[in-house]
Formats: sequence, structure tokens, C-alpha cells
Amino acid sequence: MAGGGAAYQSSSASPDWLNKGDNAWQMTSATLVGLQSMPGLVILYGSIVKKKWAINSAFMALYAFAAVWLCWVVWAYNMSFGDRLLPFWGKARPALGQRFLVAQSQLTATAVRYRDGSLEAEMLHPFYPAATMVYFQCVFASITVIILAGSLLGRMDIKAWMAFVPLWITFSYTVSAFSLWGGGFLFQWGVIDYSGGYVIHLSSGIAGLTAAYWVGPRSASDRERFPPNNILLVLAGAGLLWLGWTGFNGGDPYSANIDSSMAVLNTHICASTSLLMWTLLDVFFFGKPSVIGAVQGMITGLVCITPGAVERKQTKENKVSKEESKRLQLLHSGLLGSSYSRLNRLFKAWCKGGQPLSWEFSQVASPGTL
Repeated sequence: MAGGGAAYQSSSASPDWLNKGDNAWQMTSATLVGLQSMPGLVILYGSIVKKKWAINSAFMALYAFAAVWLCWVVWAYNMSFGDRLLPFWGKARPALGQRFLVAQSQLTATAVRYRDGSLEAEMLHPFYPAATMVYFQCVFASITVIILAGSLLGRMDIKAWMAFVPLWITFSYTVSAFSLWGGGFLFQWGVIDYSGGYVIHLSSGIAGLTAAYWVGPRSASDRERFPPNNILLVLAGAGLLWLGWTGFNGGDPYSANIDSSMAVLNTHICASTSLLMWTLLDVFFFGKPSVIGAVQGMITGLVCITPGAVERKQTKENKVSKEESKRLQLLHSGLLGSSYSRLNRLFKAWCKGGQPLSWEFSQVASPGTL
């Protein structure tokens, strides 16, 4: 055992390009995001609906998490982050070969060139293996389709959902991901989506609203009264969702650096502000606070900060500018996002009487996508 450490240090498992701190933080962030889905949203969905739909709703989230994993490694990862096929799509190929997975991660289509063909910016190549990037991006793809499921709880047959998940990941999510994150046309235009305001929240929200429209409304009695079956479990699932957002926004700089620290701090400031604002609005409009309202306020704040969790600029004197005003912007994001969502609760297009989780993700995320 005494020589094991030396053998490990000199082995191919620790190449010169590997930054162990970045790799550890990226895998930790991915695990936190994974916990948001499983068991976070599994618990939240199973408890926020009527008891008769609890098992089906929880299983929809569980199935989606597993199905996305297989789709991702067999074809969807490279369609989202691989070589360019079309301006909005990468080439479909497996992400399973050992030579590919242990090599340094590279997003080949993210190189930016001037019109004359000269290189403006090199492609992204984080200092950890492709296996880490595949893992990190997979949990984001998983939570996107699970967010979408919030619009279909209690109204969609599980067999139809089983067919829908791989189709949506293939023909919708990969287009969004490659267009903006993988080096597609939106990336080349300079569109900024820090951590998923467009790729995750807007796409899942619009898809959820559209799916709910075509699937159709629930019965009139269910639309009139839709109480959660276990409020304590709703809080447990929401807690996992909130703390998991540490990895959701903190992992997107692709490095353990200052931006990741700022993103984590900004995320929790905005979520707390939005939760408290929603609670105050509940007291103002209805005379008492609401647990479900507080949870929706928390989600609103988390989504609202996601597209721009980091905005750090430097002046000519090499001093960080706008950081003090950024704190105030976070409070404004929480206040405005919570107020906007709270008033829009009257909007009947929110999943036609169902839980408005997916539409809520999109309506507060879309203004934040630059």
C-alpha cells in the first residue's frame, strides 16, 4: 500500500492537463443537480398532487431520469455538444468509448471565427475528462424533461410518457442545447444563457404548456380543487431543489473559480428574496401565508437568477465593477420575479388548471436570457 500512492500519481489517471479541483467541483455540482431530480422532484411531484396521482407522478420523474441517461450516452450528448451537423444540431454518435471519455473535455463547435475565417476565440476545453462533462450535462438534460412533466401530472398515461421522453430529448432539447451551449448559431451570435434560462427553463415551460394544451384539461372537479396530499414532503422536495441549485448555477463556469462562488451566493440571495416576497403577497392578498406559495416563490427566485447568476466586469484599473449594484439587482430579481409570477397565477393557461410548475419556470426565465 505504501507504493500505491506513487503508482497512482504517475498513472494515466492523472494526466498533466487534469485540474483535480475543477474535476471534483464539477462532479459534485453534477451530483447536486442530480439530487434535484432524484429524489427532489420525485418527492415534490408525488406529494404536490392528489393522493390518487401520487405514485404515477413520482414514477414519471423517476422514469424520465433513467431514460434520459440512456438517450444521452447513446446519441444525445454529441447531438448537443459534439461536432456540428447543422447550425442547430450536432452529429449523433455514442459517448461511450473509453478513449473519448478519458480524454480532455472539448466542445469542438464552440470555436468562434471572424467572417474572413480567422480565429476569434478558441473552443472550450475544461480541465477535466469528457466523462465528467457527459455526467454534468446529462443531469441538466434529465431535470429539463422532469420540469416539463410538472404540466402533465395526473393527466398523462405513463405509457405515453415513456414514448414522449426520448422523442422530446432527441428533437427538442438537443436543438436548444447545441444552438446555445454547444456552439450553434445562437452561440455564434453571442447570445448568453449562463445556466439554462433558455435551454432548460424556457424550453421546458413552453413545451409543458403546449403539451398540457394538446393533452387537454382535467375534470372540472379536479380543476376546482387540487390540494397536495402531503405538504411536509412538498417542503422536503423543495428543500432538495433549492440546495441542489448550488450545483445548478455553481457548476456552470466549468471550473472551481470566483465565478462559481459568486453564482452560488447570488442564487441563494435571489431565492430567499423571492420566497419572502411571495409570502408577503400571500398575506396582503389573502390575509395569511401559504406553504405552497412560499415554495413557488422559492422556485421563481431560483429560476429568475439562473440566466445571469454571474455578471462580473472589470474597469481599466482592473477593479471589479458593478458588484455592489449586483447585490441590489438580485433583490430586484427576487422581488419582481415573485410579484410577476404571483399575479400571473390568475392566468388560466397555466396548464389549464394543473400545477403551474413548468410554465412558472419559463415565464420568469425568458426575460433573463440576453
